[in-house]
Amino acid sequence: MANICLVEDEQKVASFICKGLEEQGYSVKTAADGRAALDALKREQFDLVILDVMLPDTNGVDLCRSIRERDKDTPVLMLTALNQVNDKVSGLKAGADDYLVKPFHFSELIARIEALMRRNKIKQDDHLLVFDDLKLDTWTKTAERGGTQISLTAKEYTLLELFMRNPNKTLSREYIAEQVWGIGFDTGTNFIDVYVNYLRKKIEKDYKSKLIHTVIGMGYILKQAK
Repeated sequence: MANICLVEDEQKVASFICKGLEEQGYSVKTAADGRAALDALKREQFDLVILDVMLPDTNGVDLCRSIRERDKDTPVLMLTALNQVNDKVSGLKAGADDYLVKPFHFSELIARIEALMRRNKIKQDDHLLVFDDLKLDTWTKTAERGGTQISLTAKEYTLLELFMRNPNKTLSREYIAEQVWGIGFDTGTNFIDVYVNYLRKKIEKDYKSKLIHTVIGMGYILKQAK
């Protein structure tokens, strides 16, 4: 269930929007001014912010800028009675993702919310690599398996990212050495095998399913065990 922060000082309008969104299955928290909105955003993670431009303690455009200073990603949909092009441009330049002029049809509000949520999900998914129950977040540089976080060194992380960007493909030791260490592979050393084993121990310990498999004479592959 998506969590929405509604910033609207007109109580009747806020109640109308809140009731309609909750009927659509959204969870809604309301804020009547900019200060309350910023406090709510500090306390809680929201999937979307609906922001009225005309607020009692601040301009919604300025508030949008403040939101963007601490949060670059959460979609912001601005509501306003102003229908001038310059007003729309100001809102969008401040960091808003979309703009809806009052009065509006509620069905249009829902359609715009759904479009923003889809767009944001695609953007978020770009940085999340998933294979089986193994997840790698390329923004936070963190890995987890089955919901349990895995501590990795910098090289182990880079090695795992290489495997997860190339699932079900056999990667030669030469290719791994070039991509992870930026060097040619010395056939007289076994440092690739050593690091692969380090990584295996961390992502496969206490799990029945093995993910990194040796392809004899060729290299390694990330695949689900049969």
